[in-house]
Amino acid sequence: MQEKVKSEPVHADFANDHDNQIDNKSANRRFDEVLRANVSRRTVMQGGIALAATGFLPKSAEATDSYGHYYAKRFPKPRGALIDFTAVPVADGNGPTPTVAKEYQYDVLIPWGEPIEPGGPAYQYPPTAEDQAEQIGIGHDGMWFFPKYRVRSNAHPALKRFASKRGMLVVNHEFGRNSHVLGKSDPESIADVRTSQHAHGVSVVEVVNRRGKWTTVRSKNARRIHVNTPVVFSGPVKNSPLLQTPNGNIPLGTVNNCANGYTPWGTYLTCEENFNGYFGASNRENTWVATPEQERYGFSDSGFSYGWHLFDRRFDLSDVDYQNEENRFGWVVEIDPNDATQKPVKRTALGRFKHEGVALVSGKGRRAVAYMGDDQRFDYIYKFVSADDWKVMRRKGISPLDEGKLYVARFNEDNTGDWLELTIDNPLLAERFSSQEEVLVYARVAADLLGATPMDRPEWITVAPNSDVYCTLTNNSRRTEPNAANPLVPNNDGHIIKWRDADKHTGLTFDWEIFLIAEETHGTEDSYSDPDGLWADPDGRLFIQTDGGQKDGLNNQMLVADTKTKEIRRLLTGVTSDEITGIAVTPDQRTMFVNIQHPGNGDPSLTNFPAPTDGVTVPRDATLVITRKDGGVIGS
Repeated sequence: MQEKVKSEPVHADFANDHDNQIDNKSANRRFDEVLRANVSRRTVMQGGIALAATGFLPKSAEATDSYGHYYAKRFPKPRGALIDFTAVPVADGNGPTPTVAKEYQYDVLIPWGEPIEPGGPAYQYPPTAEDQAEQIGIGHDGMWFFPKYRVRSNAHPALKRFASKRGMLVVNHEFGRNSHVLGKSDPESIADVRTSQHAHGVSVVEVVNRRGKWTTVRSKNARRIHVNTPVVFSGPVKNSPLLQTPNGNIPLGTVNNCANGYTPWGTYLTCEENFNGYFGASNRENTWVATPEQERYGFSDSGFSYGWHLFDRRFDLSDVDYQNEENRFGWVVEIDPNDATQKPVKRTALGRFKHEGVALVSGKGRRAVAYMGDDQRFDYIYKFVSADDWKVMRRKGISPLDEGKLYVARFNEDNTGDWLELTIDNPLLAERFSSQEEVLVYARVAADLLGATPMDRPEWITVAPNSDVYCTLTNNSRRTEPNAANPLVPNNDGHIIKWRDADKHTGLTFDWEIFLIAEETHGTEDSYSDPDGLWADPDGRLFIQTDGGQKDGLNNQMLVADTKTKEIRRLLTGVTSDEITGIAVTPDQRTMFVNIQHPGNGDPSLTNFPAPTDGVTVPRDATLVITRKDGGVIGS
């Protein structure tokens, strides 16, 4: 029997409170100003506005166009309508359990607290630090499925179905409030802090489909990666004094793992977003004052009230022995899902900021191109381009994510854009920074100086097979001036932008346009707000997930859009006060994994998902396994 828990009141917008800050004090021209000028001259689109050196040599290194990369290639065109399911009606989209379109069904997989493999410690509430280190974490977010048997995009459908039965599922764990994880507002000991820390990070589990039912199995590669897991740094900043602490403690951990990416060579990329909130200042000597760089990244004496800094010196900004510890977070972290002996690697060439996710594609000359959003009001969109053909680099023992150029986007009034390189060779940056290492550690400051365009919370980015790039701009309640293209004052509901780079993702210019505006859907059957998660499938569908207060009485949801016609249908709605996030698919596109994050915001009086309805238990984040009842392609 599960222990009943008294839950303190939870603010419905807690998940977004940390995104509501504005740390960008630059005077760079804001996106709303660019849009207003743009509309005066153009019509908006119809429908609305070294591997060896780091010790990281994955066993999957031989993979070429396998694992992740085949998803970027087109499958045979499906017959019939692209979207042909019955949308979940608005009237059915607000309840204590998920609702899917009538042609679909779902199962629940790996809820918070389940062991990462059979035989591990069983769920109990509240967990101990020791158990939590071997259990699924909380705050399920970005994820990806890596099939055990690799197949190419042109493989026979039967081979794709075979490869879709078993693989490694890698899941991010973004955040969990003390009241949810510990059952109390504040930690009272280092043991409490360790429990909270071990609930964050990443879970790597092996899953198999047996007679239509997915379950975890024992695996030598199943593991938890959390705040106290040893990690290594690679790339330009790996030996920088900015990553060294006076007491010489080794690099540990990853935290606030939001969205994700995957590579053509078969590895997983997890992104550290609101890492600043786990630091605070006990300030026992009354000496800590935030530096300009710390202010730009949102550090404060209390953080997000996790209280880690009161018991764990690593997270105490006022502890001089741990100076620079905060610089070890805010990176893209590479994980080999098929080799638990390899440490996670923080790839510093991709810059340090509040990474929402990373969309990595193979561009012109087979260069690895990574698109990334910095999820905060008035922050930026970035791009990284590897120095050479990623296959050639890997054959030489060089990670394609260690050598290359980092850019930030400027959106112009004429629907063009420019990628501005963050390089110490630019006199504007040379005046402020002493090295390229410093530019990358303080990428936000460098982007300010270059005049990048502040955006409305850039979140997930996805690349369609035709090279169109889509990005969700979730909202910006601080916008104060209207414009014809997006006349929301404030912009409470967000929009989706798309662009296409010159030279197959490697060029320095791009053309952009507004794809969808959420406000235009209110009062309709395709109503949604706060677009967040995003994935373009090989056939022309765009899966849109939401995180925020939905209009028209809806819970958060996942919709499917036809990128040509812009028709939108609602495939899934979640539970009370949750977030719908995370998208992963099997190679045959017949199974999709989607996450329910912070159901009820941890309050059992709102929902006890995914527990049976005959008893009040703590709500638990979990993964949904979604299939069509007829076995068809997800989204069709």
